[in-house]
Amino acid sequence: MATDFRLKKRLPEITERLVETYSEVGSTAHLGYCSLPNYETIVACTESLKEVLYPGYRRRDGLHLGNVEYHVGDLIDNLHDKLTGQIARALCHEAGKGARCNFQQRADFESLGQEITLKFLEQLPDLRRVLALDVEAAYAGDPACKSLDEVILCYPGLEAVTVYRLAHLLHELGVPLIPRMMTEWAHSRTGIDIHPGAKIGKHFFIDHGTGVVIGETCEIGDWVKLYQGVTLGALSFATDADGNLVRGTKRHPTIQDRVIIYANATILGGKTVIGHDSVIGSSVWLTRSVEPHTTVTVEVPKLRIRGGQNGDLATTKT
Repeated sequence: MATDFRLKKRLPEITERLVETYSEVGSTAHLGYCSLPNYETIVACTESLKEVLYPGYRRRDGLHLGNVEYHVGDLIDNLHDKLTGQIARALCHEAGKGARCNFQQRADFESLGQEITLKFLEQLPDLRRVLALDVEAAYAGDPACKSLDEVILCYPGLEAVTVYRLAHLLHELGVPLIPRMMTEWAHSRTGIDIHPGAKIGKHFFIDHGTGVVIGETCEIGDWVKLYQGVTLGALSFATDADGNLVRGTKRHPTIQDRVIIYANATILGGKTVIGHDSVIGSSVWLTRSVEPHTTVTVEVPKLRIRGGQNGDLATTKT
């Protein structure tokens, strides 16, 4: 059926009603203020950063030691300009300047944005060394993996951890908004939710990955391995006298070195510490600390199996 253009007369009225809600529900409209960081630009910067960290694996092939410096130099120059502007926007918003931000104030934020950007970019060489250990952790921890190249090209766990580590650097430098934008973009791609405020040590591996949640105040040591569905979350949320959430407290667990946490385990609470060299079994629900070298499992469940030629009901332990 062809479009009836007469019905388009209704569109101005729809537009008017929609615009009215921008005043009625102003908390979900950002109008008349300084510009927020641009989502597409942040995503583009993140992709460029991955290109810098893993040259030859992403958008540009045919790289070698004779031309890689030119390629990376061009990316770094572009990242400097884009990140400076985007960080300045985030800082301006955080400062609450809004429409009152004059030319001099915008210049001040640009200057601070450039300073932070340079500090961030200066850390990329060391970050590559850390990520190389994460790649090795994935290869060493998965017998199905055939090569380090396979990890870099295929593993969602490395994708999520790479973006997390980039976002964590910006978080530590005091950049608002942008780190969360980065990790939530990675979350949407991988199903792995890592808050940029979490602290994660070296040689970290998330196997399979889908459904993993790592909270803001979580602390994870070195040589830790998680499987899909693991939650490192908060036990409860404290509130003040007015019923508002208390922020800035340690709400998520601490996982010490060389811990393995199997699929769908849930570990909650800021006072919960999993001692080094421990193993947490699948589907465990844990809200208290365990000593080092501890194995925690759920009781062996029973299976009820109905069927077979005689229609008998069998009960067995798994």
